[in-house]
Amino acid sequence: MLAVLLGGAGVTHFLRPRGYDRIVPSGLPPRLTTLASGAAELGIAAGLAVPTTRRASGWAAAALFLAVFPANVKMAGDLLDSPRSSRAARLVSVLRLPLQAPLVAWAVRVGRHAPTR
Repeated sequence: MLAVLLGGAGVTHFLRPRGYDRIVPSGLPPRLTTLASGAAELGIAAGLAVPTTRRASGWAAAALFLAVFPANVKMAGDLLDSPRSSRAARLVSVLRLPLQAPLVAWAVRVGRHAPTR
């Protein structure tokens, strides 16, 4: 299931990159960062699907979820600062932030409990 979530997210980085480009923290090249994170999500998803690489991929997913958290914070801040954003968009972006913790925990569980062979 984690592989499906990451695979779906990875695909959207390539199908609709502009939305991701906008939330890349300043100082990083937006399109390159979007494509690299999408490729990482696809690679980790593939690794989660293979039993021999599931453990390492679980840990990689946890690291990725932590690494993209600043983009989620930037997105929430941008929406809160924008007079054009809807109240619903602001609320969803803020409520989404604490959801990162269960994703990290899920990935850590996969990393810890995946079979070693």
